[in-house]
Amino acid sequence: MACTEVHTSNALKHSREDPHDLARSLDPFTVNIHRGFLPLQDPEVGLPQAFTPVQHLVERMPISTPSGPGLLASFQLGPTIDLGNVLPDLTSDVERLIASDGKLDLVAVTAVFRDYSFLASAYLLEPCWERRCKGEQGLGLGRQTLPREIAGPLVKTARLLDIHPFMAYAAAYYLYNYRYEAATSHDSTTYTNLRLIRAFEHGLDPTSSEHGFIATHIDMVSAGSPALVRGSIDLLDAIASKPTIATSNALIEPLHLLLDAMSAIETSMDKMWSHSKPKDYTSYRTFIFGITNQSMFPNGVVYEGENNDEPMFFRGESGANDSMIPLLDSLLQIPMPENPLTAILRDFRSYRPKPHREFLAHVRQRAETLGVRSACQTSLESSVLYLRLLDHVRSFRWRHWLFSREYILRQTKYAVATGGSPIVTWLPNQLFAVMDLMNEVWDGMGEAWRERAGKKAQDMMRNVKEQRAKLEGEVEKWCKDRGL
Repeated sequence: MACTEVHTSNALKHSREDPHDLARSLDPFTVNIHRGFLPLQDPEVGLPQAFTPVQHLVERMPISTPSGPGLLASFQLGPTIDLGNVLPDLTSDVERLIASDGKLDLVAVTAVFRDYSFLASAYLLEPCWERRCKGEQGLGLGRQTLPREIAGPLVKTARLLDIHPFMAYAAAYYLYNYRYEAATSHDSTTYTNLRLIRAFEHGLDPTSSEHGFIATHIDMVSAGSPALVRGSIDLLDAIASKPTIATSNALIEPLHLLLDAMSAIETSMDKMWSHSKPKDYTSYRTFIFGITNQSMFPNGVVYEGENNDEPMFFRGESGANDSMIPLLDSLLQIPMPENPLTAILRDFRSYRPKPHREFLAHVRQRAETLGVRSACQTSLESSVLYLRLLDHVRSFRWRHWLFSREYILRQTKYAVATGGSPIVTWLPNQLFAVMDLMNEVWDGMGEAWRERAGKKAQDMMRNVKEQRAKLEGEVEKWCKDRGL
């Protein structure tokens, strides 16, 4: 089941409107300068009345629920669903979710998709969780068939949203999986007020590592993505307004806006270490693996009643499906090497919400047409700001590498990430690419500009060269350790 071709003509249609004025028939992940890559309104917590059986089941599902151990704690989710009398097939009810304007209510559809996604992943991977709990070697096999009571509505909602029918980063696990606790603080949207709607393990407890892992991602997107979206649009407009001169003065303000956004994102990102313990990650991670390239599903998964009952393959939930850094990759024209690792990076594009895909494609195409990279190098000031922005992409990806190293590589020998990419080599592929571009831009500035750029810029570039050598050594070490 493939997503449709991306069209960019409507990518900015609602980008500057008040999100509260937009209809529920609009995809909730429509990109907007006020919300960035978050949904236009905070996610729906409950499901429409017709889907009450789904909501009741997914609330009973987690290992820890507010009322005690849930179905997964005793490995009873699958057996409960397989009884056939708990979860009716509600596929036909999906099309009855109508908004006030008479069109499909895509807000409600997304909430239904989220809950079926959680049920699907928990059902398929519950046997792997049981093996882990019993101390058995490896993850074993997941369930190879998804019952039609889950498969039908999951595929239906996914088609309406034009996304893959599997656990998604934005439309399920992270960005459509939060609410805010009633707050007494001045800002009710701070991290401390974040609560999850759904979880697999202990995530409904705000002190748990699962909660911290998910909530930190949400907080990062909240902290910086609105300014990233606004800054990207403004930078492109500034360059387009002076197609022949593109004077640096017009670029300074949006470049600073983008830099401030990345500073806020990385400040939030650094708190992951205190919010979520590395040793806990491989536990709840069991439930966010995909089907593609995973030993648990060697022949794919059959969705009963769908795809002529032929097996299907989908990548699992992954932070690589977030849209913030891919936005800067596109805007700043960071070239990626042509290799199988970059092919995976491009495949991840299809796992984002349709409006995110359209917006990123719009930015990618317009940046290429306008020549953003060249325009940003027309003066020393804009060149240094461009380099500093590239350095934020580098430092973000370096942090991501450190997370992968400490949360995964040091905790497990399983060599495949949840999204189906090779853990040791995939992230360094993108990290090397941005480092190489930084060196190319720096070398191209010439000796006079490099001298005038100042000590901070010179130290930044010295760090890039040192970090590249360090990363090469780490990748070689981990490849040797894994026999790669």
